[in-house]
Amino acid sequence: MTLFVRPHPLLAALLACACCHGAWAQSAEPASAPEAPTPAANKLEGWDLSFSPYTYHFTYSSEHKPVVSLGVVKGLEDNWNAGGSVFSNSFGQPSVYLFGGQRYVNPFGWDKWYLQWNAGLLYGYVGQYKNKVPLNYKGFSPGFVPSVGYQFSEGIYGELDLLGNSALMFTLIFPMSKWSF
Repeated sequence: MTLFVRPHPLLAALLACACCHGAWAQSAEPASAPEAPTPAANKLEGWDLSFSPYTYHFTYSSEHKPVVSLGVVKGLEDNWNAGGSVFSNSFGQPSVYLFGGQRYVNPFGWDKWYLQWNAGLLYGYVGQYKNKVPLNYKGFSPGFVPSVGYQFSEGIYGELDLLGNSALMFTLIFPMSKWSF
């Protein structure tokens, strides 16, 4: 599982459009207009729990092992976020990814959809697999993950995470702020 290589051109273009659209929409509003509230759907509020049961590798290798990930994400102001995940990488090695990023809610006016990116520090590709991620130094390497997500209900989102040019991770997101303890 490579987390930092080249983002897929289509997803990179979608993220760029979402960023530009958000900047244009903010500059197009009159200065005296009150700021509209952000819809609660897809907005990071509190903590999210993430679970990825399956990753699809674009190229088959007999060395690939199942990738399973469990993580948490903390929503910050202006849809910024920070979090981390623990996972078994594509070669069965225990790995950790700590990151920060941003979520773009309802891009292009599409309700219940979001685009997201995160970047951070990855640890876990060691030994004979140290060259499977670029810029690896003693198991540490940079990571970048663009994602697209959809809100199925108030308590569960689905997300597709692009892992460089190597794989597509299928992730379930559980907003813990929706849980009652």
